[in-house]
Amino acid sequence: MTTRTPPSTAASPTAGPVASPAAARVAADLRAALSPLVRRLRQVKPDGELTFSQISALVRLDREGPATASELAAGEGIRPQSMCTIIGVLQERGLVARDPDPTDGRRIVVSLTTAGLDGLHGARAERSRRLGLAIDEELTPAEQRQLADAIPLLERITRRV
Repeated sequence: MTTRTPPSTAASPTAGPVASPAAARVAADLRAALSPLVRRLRQVKPDGELTFSQISALVRLDREGPATASELAAGEGIRPQSMCTIIGVLQERGLVARDPDPTDGRRIVVSLTTAGLDGLHGARAERSRRLGLAIDEELTPAEQRQLADAIPLLERITRRV
């Protein structure tokens, strides 16, 4: 005969504090609402050719500056070999450049080119344009103000996750 641990004392899959039932419900509803939005925005590809992994590498270079392939791979949570493939495609398209590290000539540093930066900003602008149109067409002015008021709250919880 096996004994069962009561639910209140069962080990959770993750350690740490547990959210209140109300906060847990809001969290689940927020994830359910935002996940499809994020997926749809990721699918917006103005040039129709860059993959999510390629865009992600460009975004990382834009935010963090030049990096080695190993550093990019670690930041993206992928194998260095996979990142080298991504960088190769981006370099062929003229979106990144590979240059010797100025402080250690044995290392190669990857950086955004002007074309890479322009392409990245173009993709961001297209996503913003589509999201702006959806907000304009779907929400009343009062709802738009509510959404705007919620942005600082979303930014605060994003920093805690």
